[in-house]
Amino acid sequence: MLAAHVLRTAREITVMSFDDVDEFAAGLPGVTVGESWGHRTWMVHGKGFAWQRPFSKADLKRFGDQTPPQGEILAVRVESLDAKDALLEIALPGFFTIPHFNGYAGVLIALRKARAKDVRAAILGAFHAMAAKATPSGSRTRKRPPAARRRAAR
Repeated sequence: MLAAHVLRTAREITVMSFDDVDEFAAGLPGVTVGESWGHRTWMVHGKGFAWQRPFSKADLKRFGDQTPPQGEILAVRVESLDAKDALLEIALPGFFTIPHFNGYAGVLIALRKARAKDVRAAILGAFHAMAAKATPSGSRTRKRPPAARRRAAR
């Protein structure tokens, strides 16, 4: 029993790779894995909620004298810009943004610096944020006309 607890605790501390992200995200209901801009993207109802996000040449140039985070970078959607600000204010290890993401409800995660439990929570939050915005068909739900609702209630 103690060994299982120690093993689970050690896993919480370890960092994740894209393979770990894939295992976790692909296990969520209705998730498909595809490609967007040539990079692995996890989608729910056709909407991306997490994706591989290497730095472009322009991104690297914007870092100037600063060393950009190294290793695998994951981008995840967040519910709103306020949620993004709150998440970044917490200053979780490995979570950051870049100028390209200004005005966009998403954050970046340097997987080698982030805690696995934080990455999984961010993926789950992104999944829920995007799943709530779409129906399985990818379109908005339409309400039945009042007459049809009355007939269905009989």
